[in-house]
Amino acid sequence: MKYRKQLKMAARLAEPYCISNGDKFRLKDYDTSDTGDVKKIEQSQKIMDDRVGLLSNLQEKLYAQDRWALLLVIQAMDAAGKDGVIKHVMSGVNPQGCDVHSFKTPSTEELNHDYLWRAHTQVPERGMIGIFNRSYYEEVLVVRVHPTILEAQKLPDPLITKHIWDQRYEDINAFEHYLTRNGVVIRKFFLHLSKKEQKKRFLERLEDSKKNWKFSMADVTERGYWKDYQEAYEEMIQKTATKHAPWYVVPADNKWYTQLIVASAIISTLEELDLSFPDVDKDKKKELESVRESLLHEKD
Repeated sequence: MKYRKQLKMAARLAEPYCISNGDKFRLKDYDTSDTGDVKKIEQSQKIMDDRVGLLSNLQEKLYAQDRWALLLVIQAMDAAGKDGVIKHVMSGVNPQGCDVHSFKTPSTEELNHDYLWRAHTQVPERGMIGIFNRSYYEEVLVVRVHPTILEAQKLPDPLITKHIWDQRYEDINAFEHYLTRNGVVIRKFFLHLSKKEQKKRFLERLEDSKKNWKFSMADVTERGYWKDYQEAYEEMIQKTATKHAPWYVVPADNKWYTQLIVASAIISTLEELDLSFPDVDKDKKKELESVRESLLHEKD
């Protein structure tokens, strides 16, 4: 009974942030500091502890059933807490059933292929949870904000037109539809951080010697393009939020709530798959019984 109640609560917490049709989506309608009905970090931690256990159970079934794969895409501005989400939300998951891939500046080999190639090579196999820390969506975010990056992608000049972003949205939607039709369940998360909170976190990185390594001048440079990025994120969600691959616009000013919502969305998604441990056939059961009897009669 408690298990079912926790599952329902997870679905209820995550649902308000889910965008499956972006036609009317506006980023300004989503509060970066929202915490829903969860007002205290202590309350959140108790719920989170339960979520970790639920996720571990569901992940074990996903792995054992070996039919579905789950791809989690995480996008955000710098300092929004992507690494923290991965660390805390997946803390109870068996490492053998989860892969994390961070997409950095494309290599020479990657630039010699189409822009979705490197992402496709990292799509999780059946039974696995795959996490993209940044993803192919950088192609309609950082590349759009800095269009000179297109020059390094070796595209033929006639293909670089004013329609290229709409074409990329179309490509991405088709790619995600293809994966979905092949048993890869996709859930995408935009960690929605305020500019004020980002500044606070940058200052913390500068003032705490243990966080200095996280700081880069490039982060501050990108902050100067804040408005451009917000516009790019808004259109990205408008154009690529679909029923089979929805976006979750997750408030990110409070890390504890961010982690709770992401965990809840993952749990709700896995529950929808009706996962179970596979039954063994009669021959296998006979074999197991034989092994059992052999062990019971074994002399110490």
